[in-house]
Formats: sequence, structure tokens, C-alpha cells
Amino acid sequence: MKLSMNHFSFTIQGQYQQSRAGVIQTAHGPALTPMFMAVGTRATVKALRSEDIKEINPQVLLANTYHLFLRPGHQRIAALGGLHQFMNYDRPMLTDSGGFQVFSLGAQLKQTAKRNSNQPQLKPAKISDEGVKFYSHLDGEEIFLSPAKSIEIQQYLGADIIMSFDECLPDSSNEQDIEVSLLRTYNWAKKGIEQWESRRRLSEQGHYQALFGIIQGGKYRKWRQIAAKQMSSLPFDGLAFGGETVGYNMEDSKQVLSWTQSLIPPHLPRYAMGLGRDPQNIIDAVWAGFDMFDCVAPTRLARNGTLYSGNLDTSVEPWIWQSDYQKGRLQIGNAEFANDTRPIQVDCDCFTCRQGYTRAYLHYLYKAKELTYYLLASIHNVRTFVRLTEQLRSAILERNRKTT
Repeated sequence: MKLSMNHFSFTIQGQYQQSRAGVIQTAHGPALTPMFMAVGTRATVKALRSEDIKEINPQVLLANTYHLFLRPGHQRIAALGGLHQFMNYDRPMLTDSGGFQVFSLGAQLKQTAKRNSNQPQLKPAKISDEGVKFYSHLDGEEIFLSPAKSIEIQQYLGADIIMSFDECLPDSSNEQDIEVSLLRTYNWAKKGIEQWESRRRLSEQGHYQALFGIIQGGKYRKWRQIAAKQMSSLPFDGLAFGGETVGYNMEDSKQVLSWTQSLIPPHLPRYAMGLGRDPQNIIDAVWAGFDMFDCVAPTRLARNGTLYSGNLDTSVEPWIWQSDYQKGRLQIGNAEFANDTRPIQVDCDCFTCRQGYTRAYLHYLYKAKELTYYLLASIHNVRTFVRLTEQLRSAILERNRKTT
């Protein structure tokens, strides 16, 4: 593939109500929006090969800076040609900043240590204006991560889109803590931009890397709006919405965008981080005006016996997900599927359904804990979300044509 060394753009191709359909141009090719990004935390989408991911056709693949920094290491990945070559994947990629994992893993590991005496007791992360001191979940090693270091790691990894380092606070945080945190995140963003500019916005591999800022502010309208103004004042290529609210509470997620929509440049992509547990979440977010989403739920739920089934219904507004199952989830471990010769979904175009793997076979594999189950189930669930965003895009463009 011939790479575009110094190019990034986002073009809105159609709009209906608040929903938008566009195209992001990256060094590794175009990415159509709205999009659901497949999550490859440790440079792998769990149970899937890169060839499987290409067939599923997510517009962007997401990898995790924190985990890749710890193992195998960003410099090793760079020496091996960067993340694309390392994974044998030549399509657009995004890496997060590692901030969420730094702040969230400590509490989880503390609970794990209580159950496992071999697990090192880890102290909480310590936050300062310079960055965060935390402890590796692998061996307890003390590590310091600054906003510039986060960007540097991502430059070595070589994704097409990289994320600014931010402080993640729970929704329960008071306004005083939010105010301090937003100022810190704003200053961290500026330090990250300095590192980004020091390499002329290019990766270690030499191609352009788009940098997205992150709007925090918890559940407070005032602070979300302040954060939106702060991030919009900086030379970011896109803006993301983070925090506990986004992705976990859809009503609040939509409200956050409504509070800030008039304050952020319309030509920038809008990324709802961690959103996409259920198909209706994606539909609601697109209807509200978000462009990009990611979530581990499709593969995680697949591994636990939950398969998505249903279809987008645009005959009513707002659009909805129609399914015979609650929340569009089929529990393949249920006895009712032991002799069911139908595919997971008759009209699904994923490899699993298209090749005729039956519910009965998947039920057996799941009960037997056979590894083949994880492959077939994950293919179906991720493709369901990717196909949904493709259908949403088509619906937006169709409505746009009819109203213009």
C-alpha cells in the first residue's frame, strides 16, 4: 500500500437530523463514518486473525497504548516495522492514550491480590501536574507516564489516529475535583501537542498521525462545556468524549453531546469512547450526532455465550433495533438451541452465518468450551456491529438525498 505521508481530513457527505455520514482520510486509506471500531487491545482482537478482521471490515482497528507499552514494548514494535506490520494489518488504526487503564486497573488489581497471594499488592496511581505514577499489572513495577511520553509511545506504535493523555474521573466526583482535573487535562493536552509537533505530526514510520483531544467533565453541563471550549481551541484533528458517563449511560451520553455540540467545530469527527454494548446504543449515539465508537462488549459477550440478533428499523423515528430477544441478545447456552439448525441470524452476512454454522453446533461448542466457538461467535458479534454502522450510513445518505 502506498501511504499518504502528510494527510488527514474528515468530510461530511450527508446528514439527517443530527446524524452524520462522512469519510476520514488517513495514511492507510479512507474510513467511512459512522463507524464501529473493532477493539484489538493487545494488538489482537481476541480469538480473531487479521484476515478475519479484514473480512469483518471495521473501518478502524483500535489498540491499547498501556498494554502494548508494557508488553512487548513500543520500541520493539517500532523496530519490527510499527503496529501495522507487526499485526500484518494494512488498514487504518487508532491507539488510545493509556490514561483510562492507568486510572482504572489499580482498584481491579487490589481486588485480585486479595484472592491471589502471588499477585503483588499494588498502590493506587499517583497523579501530579507532570503525569501519573502507577504500577504495572504484570509485575508491580513502578512506572511514570507523562502526557508527552504517552504521545511518544503512540508515535512509535504508528497508528493513524492517536489520543491525547487525559485524566479520567468517576461520575461521583465533585465539582471542585472536576475543575482541577480539567485544568490538568488541558495542560496535559498542550504538552502532548508539543511532543506531536516535535516530530512534525509524523509517526516513527514516517506517516501522518492525527491527534484527537478528549472532552471530560463528568455529569456537569458547565464543566463539559468548558472542556469542549478548551479542547476546541487546540489544533486537534478530532474530538472524543470520555469519562464514566459516556458509553455506560446512554441518556447521559446523548446529553453530553447536546450540551457541547454548538461549541465544537462541526468539521471534526466526534468519537464516543467505550460506547457500544448493545446495538441500540450505537443507533442512539448516531442519531445524537456521534461518528465513531468502540467497545469490548461484542467479543467479551461472545466469549460468555451472548450472540447478537436483530435488524435496524428505520421505519420509525428515532430509529430502533428490532429483535426477538431482549436487548437483541441470544443466549446460545440455553437448552432451546441444542437442536436448532438455523444460523445465528438468517440474513446475517458474517462468515459464521454465511457458511451455515448452526445454533445447535455453536451451543455444543460453547458448552464443551471448544476454542472454535470463540472464533465463530466473535466473528458474528463484531460483524453485527460493523454491519449496523454500514446500514446507518446508508440510511443517513438516503434520507439526505431525499431532503436536499
